[in-house]
Parts: sequence; structure tokens; C-alpha cells
Amino acid sequence: MKFKLLSDDDIKALDALKESHGGAKEIAETIEKMRDLETRKKILAATEYGKMIEEAEELVKEFAKVEDFEKANRISYKEGMGMATSQVSGFQGARVIHRCMQRIAESASSELPLFAPAEMISVVALTEDYVYSGNLMATLAMAENIMKIDRFCTANLIGIPMPERRFKDIEKVTGVKFETEPAGDGLLKLVLANQGTFFGNFGGIEVANDNHLVYLDGITRAARATGANFFLNPSWSTIIAICYYGRDIPNLQIKISMMLSTQNLMQFRMLLNIINEYIKDDMTSPISEINIGNGVSAENFVKCSRELEQSGIKGINLAAHILINPDLGRADFNWFDE
Repeated sequence: MKFKLLSDDDIKALDALKESHGGAKEIAETIEKMRDLETRKKILAATEYGKMIEEAEELVKEFAKVEDFEKANRISYKEGMGMATSQVSGFQGARVIHRCMQRIAESASSELPLFAPAEMISVVALTEDYVYSGNLMATLAMAENIMKIDRFCTANLIGIPMPERRFKDIEKVTGVKFETEPAGDGLLKLVLANQGTFFGNFGGIEVANDNHLVYLDGITRAARATGANFFLNPSWSTIIAICYYGRDIPNLQIKISMMLSTQNLMQFRMLLNIINEYIKDDMTSPISEINIGNGVSAENFVKCSRELEQSGIKGINLAAHILINPDLGRADFNWFDE
């Protein structure tokens, strides 16, 4: 006997939530419109971040060129070997991005010039202020439009305190009721049974009851307000939900966090089966990247890569940690020692 991952009531609630944001077509078109640099600059001009964007456009002109570095160091590449992408976390908001650009520009004439990574990750919670003050939009404008990085990954956490109306709006359209408690400053937060901390259990892994709806509402609002299109997802239930919810929103994509800890092939296959349950006709999914785990071995990484290829699922990149912050794992872990 096979059990459906989503019940009829689950699907009804997910459909209702998406329609409350205008439906798939409206969401996708709004995201695309809000990704335009001129649109972002026009909005940010009325905020404290307008001048920062102007400075960023000048700073990027001073960056060292990768092509010059490759030529000076006689770097060459082997055909048919695939591509390795650098991905760095810690880009926590507009001020951090702006300071990063200053340091890259300052390093251009040094013996060791700095370069922006291909992908950036931020774990700033999607609070009202971060999403609607211009902070997140300025972050994306500098990273995506001005530095032209490939992708910027934004985090959403289940335990983020929000105005009461956010919960009420979701309840009204879905018929689901949420258990909340005061979080100070007139805000409410979900009651989490497991380690009810500000960020939830391990950054938001716990998604009890129907809390996946809060996650999806959060990323949809942020996407529509700023053009953010790539979000971190650390829990099994929200992964199932987004695989269904995002099938017809092609520019709303998900990176599965290392917090899910799919460090062996059995867990990886579980994940592939979830993705396959709601796969699109072209064999792609809203899931576009999977971080296999915190400290996964190179051998298991290769095995997962082979199984992904054999699955026929397309459009998914695999990631793994080469080095780890000591608060996330073994302090002396080094991929190259394995």
C-alpha cells in the first residue's frame, strides 16, 4: 500500500495559500519584475539603502578580473570534468554585502586579490523589517545585479516573530489554526514543542502540525516584495509542501539545507522519492540544490551524484561542506584530509 505524502486537505490549503498571493502566474511574473535592477534602484532610492547602491555600482568597477588571475597563474581546465561552484555563507544583509564589496575592491591591487563567490547564502531571518525596509532588496541588488553572482540563497525560519495579522491571514485563507504565543513588541511566534527557541529547533527544522504553511507564506511574500527567488529549506515537511506548491512557479527555487543532514544514501533516496512524487513533466522540481550534509565524505558525495543521475531527475546541483564552522560540526574537519 502506498500512502500519499499530502492529503486532500493539505493540497486544498496549499492551493488556497497560493491563490491568496495571486496564483502561480502572478507570483512568477512579480518575482521576475522585482529582479530588475532599475526597478530595485527606484524602490531603494526612497530608503536608507539608495546611496549604498550608488556606491556599490562604483565599487564593482574596481574589482580584480578573474580572467587576469587565470592568465597570471597559468590556470587551465580539463574538458568534460564538470564544474565546481564556490558557495559561501555569512552574507547577512545589505551592510555586510556592502563592506564585502569594499574589501574586494581594496584587494584588487594586492598580491592576493579577492573574488566574489559564485553563490552566496544568508541566514538572516525574514522579519518584517528585513523584508520590507529595503534591506533584503538592497542585498539582492548588490549581489545579483551589481556583482552578478549566480545565485543568492535566503533563509526562512519557522520561529520568526511576526505581526498577528500574518498568522490571521494564513488562517483565513487556509482554514488552519496556529498555536502562537507573544514574542514581545506586539509580535507573535509559533509555539514549538521541541526546544521552543527563537529560531526553532536547529534553525527551523521542527515543522509540527501545519507550520509548513507559515514557511511557504514567508518565502512567497519575500519573493513578491523583493524578487528573491532561491530559499533555504531545512525540514522534511516543508520540502514535501514546496515540491507541490512550487511546481507551477518556475522562478521560485529551493536549496535543501545541510541541517536536513542527508549524509547517507538511504536518506538521499528518501529525498529523491519525495521530489519524484511531485516532479514536473520536464523532470525538474522546485528543489534545485541539495546540500548532502555537514561533513559528508567525498566518497558518499560521488555516490549521491551517480544516483541522482540515474534517477532521471534534472536541474539539481549537489553541494557539500569543504570546511565547517566549529559551531556546526567537527572543528578540525577538512574535506581534503579524507
